[in-house]
Parts: sequence; structure tokens; C-alpha cells
Amino acid sequence: MQPQIPLTRDLVLIGGGHSHALVLRKWAMRPLPGVRLTVINPGPTAPYSGMLPGHIAGHYRQDELEIDLVRLARFAGARLIDGRAVALDPQAKTVTVEGHGVIEYDVASLDIGITTELPQMRGFTDHAIGAKPLDVYAARWRDFLAEAEAKGEAGPVTVIGGGVAGVELAMAMAFALRKAIGKAKVTLIEARDNLTGTGADTRDRLMRALEANDVTLWTGADIAEFTAEGPRLRTGQVIPSALTIGAAGALPQPWLQDTGLPLTDGFVNVGATLLVEGHDDLFAVGDCAHMTHAPRPKAGVYAVRAAPVLHDNLRAVLTGHSLRPYHPQKDYLKLISLGEKSALAEKYGRPWSGPWLWRWKDRIDRKFMSMFHDLPAMDAPAAPTIAALGVAEELGDGQPVCAGCGSKVGPGALSDVLASLPQVDRVDVLTGAGDDAATLDIGGVKQVLTTDHLRAFTEDPALMARITAIHALGDVWSMGAAPQAVLTNVILPRMNDTLQRRTLAEIMRAAGEVFRDAGAEIVGGHSTLGGELTIGFTVTGLAEAPIQQSGGQPGDVLILTRPLGSGTILAAEMQGKANGRDVMRMLQVMAQPQAKAAEILRGAHAMTDVTGFGLAGHLMAICKASGTGAEIALDSLLFYNGALDLAEAGVRSTLYDANFAHAPLVNATGPRGILLHDPQTAGGLLAAVAADQADGLMAKLHEMGIPAARIGHLTDGAPVISCI
Repeated sequence: MQPQIPLTRDLVLIGGGHSHALVLRKWAMRPLPGVRLTVINPGPTAPYSGMLPGHIAGHYRQDELEIDLVRLARFAGARLIDGRAVALDPQAKTVTVEGHGVIEYDVASLDIGITTELPQMRGFTDHAIGAKPLDVYAARWRDFLAEAEAKGEAGPVTVIGGGVAGVELAMAMAFALRKAIGKAKVTLIEARDNLTGTGADTRDRLMRALEANDVTLWTGADIAEFTAEGPRLRTGQVIPSALTIGAAGALPQPWLQDTGLPLTDGFVNVGATLLVEGHDDLFAVGDCAHMTHAPRPKAGVYAVRAAPVLHDNLRAVLTGHSLRPYHPQKDYLKLISLGEKSALAEKYGRPWSGPWLWRWKDRIDRKFMSMFHDLPAMDAPAAPTIAALGVAEELGDGQPVCAGCGSKVGPGALSDVLASLPQVDRVDVLTGAGDDAATLDIGGVKQVLTTDHLRAFTEDPALMARITAIHALGDVWSMGAAPQAVLTNVILPRMNDTLQRRTLAEIMRAAGEVFRDAGAEIVGGHSTLGGELTIGFTVTGLAEAPIQQSGGQPGDVLILTRPLGSGTILAAEMQGKANGRDVMRMLQVMAQPQAKAAEILRGAHAMTDVTGFGLAGHLMAICKASGTGAEIALDSLLFYNGALDLAEAGVRSTLYDANFAHAPLVNATGPRGILLHDPQTAGGLLAAVAADQADGLMAKLHEMGIPAARIGHLTDGAPVISCI
């Protein structure tokens, strides 16, 4: 048996820019044993700036210009932290992530790009947006264009900045508006006396292209402030604008000023090896870096060419080997979009233009993105040629065992074992195995007691701890109890003492916040090293009259407080088939506490939380305990984005078959019926409430922003669940 390689070094990539994306892809092909790789990025995707004008013009879908960092991180064996870096301490070797906390590193690299926001200019934050971050601008533009199509008209659009980016975006928006409503009013404002960033011949061609696209060019226009009506010039004239986009140059991320790093005009100084000057454990690449040995303009081509050198030098620092230099080319080919499917090229000041250049640019861009959209399949471990009877059947198609609640023992096996337990006649144990939590009578006070643990489905231990805490609290909330005390159990993968401390600190900080907000206190626990990260919590709560599964009555309305489909999406994410945006949206929902929902539903006749055995299994538990049947309206169910499509495509959690066998349904057809058996992690509360109270409860839930749905009702008769 191969020994488990201990983790001994933390490598943190701050930002999901082009260089880091390429490093991740290369790392996946040859990971370095002993290194825990972390990526920090504000969002699950990283847009490719070269295709942004084409997207704005309508030539590309959003997904065609996005690098899915969730898939890429899974491919590289990295943990992805969804958050914006807001501070870095190079002495303590920490980076602070907004909404997440402090992450420690041994070696780190900055690839956080630039911003085109102008917060220092009066009114910009309220009346304009920057072209970068790209996803914010692209989303705002899609809304603006959709509104224009609906109304048949659009207000004027203004772009600030006459460099290549501003010119491209102005023509792209003008083209899209003409295509959508037949006309466009776009103005490009430049403070200097002419367009910037190109040679004279190219500039002349661009000015003709702007005129052909009906873009009005203002040069020598100094903006005094941004107003609701549009930018106001120093002359007092207001340029009317319903949408104002800032594309005036490359501005550094402002928080770099507080890091103590060596900067030039706000950009991080790096030498030939891409190490930050004066530091042997911190790199910087892409637009956020200033190459002191070879200053170059801000352009993606340099980030792409730097990636192999960065990859090799990261490995060299982590293994104690020599670093190699990066020698950037002196000039590069500029391919400038002209709104329609036409482009202009320039190198060494010489321009070319025409539709053939668009086709060339399109091929280059698509080839680059194909490296991330078409990730090579990694070979699964080979099955043994000789094994005991039954091994092949258990391995099935080789799908890895799901994590989260998808890794639970099947409901049939569990219920059979629980039924065989000896019953002890104790007056202080009011209910034992079978309900969401045991109910104890401690000196006349009713206390509920439950335990739960999860195999990690994300490499982010803080997020995993938060979701596991909420998952464990679900049993207490579903019984109408107030959380009281918590014991923690953590299994860490093999790692050195430093990484143990870092990981436990992240876990306990995140879990502590959840339990503290719920009114509970962590009072102790246990930890050990093992094969993989597993987090568990034992929770107690207090309740005057605990809500049990046995209180349901025929006619009760069934309310579910969360969407379904987490097990299928998690299974798909493990297989590299899930959309990263869908995964992150789902994790954000799972990480939200359910205390408010539990408080609103405290008068329910019966309640449970929907977890590993799926909606069907947990509803069946209520039906059996209450002596009722149930009817579910399939069209009323809510699902996480992407879950229905994945179920339709045949993606299943490894617990699906056991759940299906344990709680058969009548008329459960299509992907909606399939997902009734999907194991949920940190799933919603399922409440059976009096029919005359349902509308009022639903109104209160929606007022609190809880995505609850009225999904059916309990019926007379045998414990059978029918779907309509």
C-alpha cells in the first residue's frame, strides 16, 4: 500500500487571472506532492478579456468567454475560495479574504488584474460602472440591452477612455444596439487630444471605424463629475447618458497600497523571475505587476507568456531549486474588434483590417479557451483484475463515492440496524433512534440531542465547516428547539503541524460563527488524522414541546424551505460535469442558516430536515410516523440551477439507488421525480402545517427572503407518496 503523502506547504494563488488559470491547468498534469494548492477569486469564473467586446456585440455567449474555476480547481486538485482578497501581509504571510477571513501561505502569487472604476471621481460610484470587473459590466450591459429590446428604444451610452479597450467597447455596444433596435447613440470621451494606445495609421483607421459605427468621439474632454444625467465636463456641459462605462486606462487595485510591497504607480514591482522585489516567497504576474527589468503595457499576451515561467518558478521555490527568468517580447500583435465581425490588427505600428482578421482573432481566442473548456479526462484508478465476489457490482461504472450526505449508509440498512437495537426503559429518554434527534428529560427540561458528520465535498475547510454546522443544526431546528451546546469531531488528512493548525483554525472560526449566531457554544470535541477531511458536530438544544415526525394530520399542507438537487450537482461537480456558477450558487444557499425559517414554522404539526435520504425518504418517515399518506405536486418543487438538466442527462448520486428502493413513489416521472430521491446536504426544512395557516406562513417565509414552496399535502390512508 502506498503511504499517504503528508501536506507540508500552502501555495496560494490570489486571483483567477490568465496566468493563474494556465498554472492550474499545468499543475493538474503534474501536481507537486505535499503541496496544498489554493485559489482565491471573487466569483466562480474568470472572464477572458480578449472575447469581451465580442460578447458585448452579441457574437459570443457568456459561457464562451468564461474560465470555469470550479471545474479547473477540481481538475487541479486545488481548493477554490470564493471571495475577494482585500489585504495582504507579506511579513505574516497572510491574505485576508472578504467574508471569509485570513488565509496563511508559505508561497503565494498575485494575479488580481486591474480595475477601470474611478471611485476618486465625484459621482462615478453612483452613476457609472467600470469595464472591469468584466462580469459586473457584462451583466449590466445585458440588462440594458434587454430593456432596450423590450421598449424598442435605448437611452444614450457613454464610454470613458479612448484607448483600445474603450474604442472596442464603444463600437461593440453601438453594433449590438443597432442590431437590437435599429439605432444607437454612443459617445466615446477621451481626455487627451486623440485616441491612445496605437500608432498614427492605426488611429486614423479606428477613427473612421468609430464614425462608421455611429460613435461620437469627444477628445480633449476633461470630466468634472458624473451625474444622473451623464458626465459633466469642466466646461459645464453634460453629455447625456443612460449608461456610462469607465474604460480609462489600467488602474491598480487600491488595497495594494496598504501591503507594504514595492510599487510603481500602484503596481507591484517584480524582477525577471517574477518574484516581488525583496521577497522570496511572493510572486506577481499579469496586469497587477510592474516588470522592472522589462516594463511593458498592460496586455493579456504578457500574462499568457509568463504562465509557464511562473509555474516552473513556483515549483522551484517549493522544492528548493533554481528559478528561471521571464523575457517578455518587445511588441505584440494587437487584434482590435470593430463592432461587427471585423477586426483591425497592428504590430510595430503597421495596421491591417478586414473580416479575415476577425476570423483569425476568433480562432486564436477559441483555441485559448478550449484549453479550459475541454479539460482532458483523468484516468480513474484501475479496478483489480482479481477480486472477491460482489466487488465488480459494488464498483459499478467506477463513479467515485459521493461526499456530503451522498456518502451516507443506505436508509434500508440504517433503519434495519436501528430497529434491532435493544430498548432500555429509561424515564429520562423520551424518544430515541428514529426521529431527527433524541429527546431527553433533564430535571423537567426537555433537551434534544443529535449528531452528524460529512465527508468533505469542497476543499475549502471553512466553507465545509460552515455547511456542516448548518447541516447538523437542521435536526435541532426541525424539532423546534433552541441550539444549546456543541461537540466537534474533525478528521484531517495527513499534514504537518503547521497546516494542522491553519486548517483547524479555519474550521473552528467558521463553525464558531455559525453556532454563535444560532445561540449555541462549542464546548469541546475531538480531532484525528485520517484519509480525508471529515467534519462532524454533536448538538444539543432545548424545547418546551419538541416537534416530532409523528404529529402530521391528513389535510396538512407540506412546506419545503429550500430547493432540491444538491446531491446531483455535487456528484456532477466531482465528475467535472457541473457548471461552476451553479455549484457556487448552491453552496451559498447551503451555507445560510435556517433559524429564521425554523422560528416561523415552530407551530408545525410535524417537521424534519431533508438530508441524505432525499425528500421522498424524509417525507415517508413523517407519513409512517403519523399514519398518513402524502401527495406531492411536482410542478411546485424548487430546484437548484442546473439540477434538472443534470438529472435528465443521467447524473446520479451514489446514494440514489438505495434511496429509490427505500421510498418508492407513485407517478414520479421525469427529472423532477428522479430528484425526489436525491440526497440533500444542509437541505430545507419540511413542515406539515395546518391548512388554514399555510398561506400566512408562506407569506412570512417569503418576507424573510426564504425560498420556500408549498409542495403538497398529507392524505388519509397508507404511507404512500403520490405525485401529480
